[in-house]
Amino acid sequence: MAIENIPEIYIKDSTKNSDLFVYDFKMSNDVVKSKVNLGMNMFSFLQVGKKQVHFSGNTVAVNKDQSLLLKKGNWLWTELLDTETIYYCKLFFFSEQKLTDFLSKYTNNVKPYKEEVPYFVIENDDYIAAFISSLSSKAFEKNNYSSALLSLKFDEIMLYLLDKYGNPFEYYLHALISKEISPFNSTIESHINSNLKVEEIAFLCNMSLSTFKRHFIAAYNSPPGQWFQDKRLQKAKVLLQEGHLKPSDIYLDIGYNNLSNFSTAFKNKFGINPTEISN
Repeated sequence: MAIENIPEIYIKDSTKNSDLFVYDFKMSNDVVKSKVNLGMNMFSFLQVGKKQVHFSGNTVAVNKDQSLLLKKGNWLWTELLDTETIYYCKLFFFSEQKLTDFLSKYTNNVKPYKEEVPYFVIENDDYIAAFISSLSSKAFEKNNYSSALLSLKFDEIMLYLLDKYGNPFEYYLHALISKEISPFNSTIESHINSNLKVEEIAFLCNMSLSTFKRHFIAAYNSPPGQWFQDKRLQKAKVLLQEGHLKPSDIYLDIGYNNLSNFSTAFKNKFGINPTEISN
């Protein structure tokens, strides 16, 4: 699957100031684990549909009653239609320079915490709903004062969220410009129990598949496919031994697309069928 460079693919005139950019995104088909190189920090104001983002360390899912602030980086996006026949969200991009200017003007020089968290989930309220309604790419396309208006809109939402969430949001904003990429080992071990493919984890590590495999073997003395399978099967065995779950309850979470493949791999690893443990 090709990598999408966002927001570059949405910008028609590359000569314009790119510190702030609004884009109305619509689609009529589900997209699962699309590889995205997000070149700017971004608000995702979801209007219709569901959104899930896989990061190097974790995953977050939001619905239309929430908004998402994302740090720039390599992420996997899943965007799904809901009850409607269209997926629609408003994207508001901002540069690190714009964020730095805002922080120096309105906040203290704090030391951020939770630097590994690349997102902030926002619970929408009436004020945020009104703000989203006022935010449209068409409203700024032909306006002579579009740059000034966007700057005001950026300050508006940032100041409102600072007031709404206080210190946690302020610390998160400082963390956006304090760290670029999570460590290799942290990325690997945070996805032991995920159902991401090896090539998808390599992407989250900002590596080609061949480079990722080379680094992985050097770090873990094992090919990544075999290592992840062993770790996930060990996790499956523990879950089944606890007696609360059946193989059909866990195979997807362990990284298998169907129960048959999971059962075969489990038996090859432990010499018994998973149903023999869960019964």
